[in-house]
Amino acid sequence: MSKVIDQRRLADLIIKPIVTEKATLQLEDNKYVFDVRPEATKPEIKAAIELLFDVKVTGVNTARMPRRKKRVGRFMGFKAQVKRAVVTLKEGDSIKLFPDV
Repeated sequence: MSKVIDQRRLADLIIKPIVTEKATLQLEDNKYVFDVRPEATKPEIKAAIELLFDVKVTGVNTARMPRRKKRVGRFMGFKAQVKRAVVTLKEGDSIKLFPDV
C-alpha cells in the first residue's frame, strides 16, 4: 500500500540547508545536506526536494542528530531535535544554495 503524500505539508518538512565544510565538499558528488523534521520519512523528503527545487532525487540517507544541551541562565534544557538528510541528485541536476548577490 502506498501512502498518499500531502503536498501542502511537504514544504514544512525541510527546515534548512546545511552549509558546513563537510557538506560543501559533498556538493562535488552532487549530494546536498538538509535539516528536516524528525517525523519525516525518506519518501516524503524525496518528494519535498523534488517539489521545492524541481530536481530528480536518486537517493536519500538520514541520521538523527544527538540532542544538545542548552543553558538559559540557571536553567538547563535541550535544543530541539532534528534529523539530517543527505540527498543525492541525478547527474546534471543541481540546487542553487548561494544566489548571486
